[in-house]
Amino acid sequence: MASQMPVSILMYNRLLSYLRYLQGLPPAVSTVSSTVIGAALEVNDVQVRKDLAAVSSGGKPKIGYVTADLIADMTHFLGYDDNTDAALAGAGNLGRALLTYKNFKDYGLNIITAFDKDPSLIGTKHGDVQIRDIAKASGLCKRLNIHIGIITTPAECAQEICDIFVEGGARAVWNFAPVNLKAPETVVIRNEDIAASLAVLLRRLTANFNA
Repeated sequence: MASQMPVSILMYNRLLSYLRYLQGLPPAVSTVSSTVIGAALEVNDVQVRKDLAAVSSGGKPKIGYVTADLIADMTHFLGYDDNTDAALAGAGNLGRALLTYKNFKDYGLNIITAFDKDPSLIGTKHGDVQIRDIAKASGLCKRLNIHIGIITTPAECAQEICDIFVEGGARAVWNFAPVNLKAPETVVIRNEDIAASLAVLLRRLTANFNA
């Protein structure tokens, strides 16, 4: 395993694409080279070799990487082999969709509880996850040692929910609400701006049609 170093979001995105490609290979493909990965994903093979050097020391000249070992190294580097418990706040349509997304566990994320303020939702289960009163979130997150909070509430509630998660010991917040959150520097905030992504998509679509 190569020593880890700080990496950019762009590199993480490339590593994710490499991992998906490797996981989709037939079992008979026991070895793989950076050249093959680069050709399949249309990434410069020099860039692929540089990325993989940060992940694994298992590459050999003229042979490449043992596919299973490279997948294991990449999974470890990305943290997918170390499951982290998470809590979700906001059990509306988006929240419930995330609660039933089974592949999160493949990426090391385990949503073990959810919170909402709607009395009609409190006490119910969605999938395998119990929906609880948001008033109990901070204390329960502390007791369950939850380190990731997921916010799928309306924008006007998001900062309050973020504060609750931080009070409950969260070290990272995955925010789907369309608002910029404030948190201590020790807390990692990841914003998923669906509206911005849609705007980029529509802009590129318009540009292609006008070309």
